[in-house]
Amino acid sequence: MEIETTGIEGLLIVKPRVFRDTRGYFFESYNDREMRKHGLHFSWVQDNQSRSVRGVIRGLHYQLEPFAQTKLVRVLRGTILDVAVDLRRDSPTYGQWKSLILSDENFLQLLIPKGFAHGFSVLSDEAVVFYKCDQFYHPASDKGIRYNDPALGIDWQVPEEEVIVSEKDRNLPLMADAEMNF
Repeated sequence: MEIETTGIEGLLIVKPRVFRDTRGYFFESYNDREMRKHGLHFSWVQDNQSRSVRGVIRGLHYQLEPFAQTKLVRVLRGTILDVAVDLRRDSPTYGQWKSLILSDENFLQLLIPKGFAHGFSVLSDEAVVFYKCDQFYHPASDKGIRYNDPALGIDWQVPEEEVIVSEKDRNLPLMADAEMNF
């Protein structure tokens, strides 16, 4: 397992070692001992999985402290653009975002620490996304930022006429108006 930095503290790319042969492939999608070797100690308590079609944008979501979540995101089928926005006010990268293509072909995972908003867009005909969380879902702490906030300027790599967004996500506040306590 290889861990790469992204330029934003704590936001990491996890690259598993993939073993391929004529039968297909094998890899460890998670190994606690390997993560601990990199100084990463998590107690995962919830796994989430979603299926979405091309053009869907989910997010940008987060939970307030003390229910904030670290997430380890990967794709089981298809291709997504995964996006994380730094909401930690004391961070030198506050308000900055990073995106990464995650797919069932590149096997990359994105480790998103507490204090980030998270979202993704679906670039393939469908995508199945799986992620681990170190905190349970807490409805009263569930918050978000509108996906098309002009202050963020995220390129979701989906033409606007093809975007599919839930009513809830379409009505999220802009970052300047969003409740956060990181």
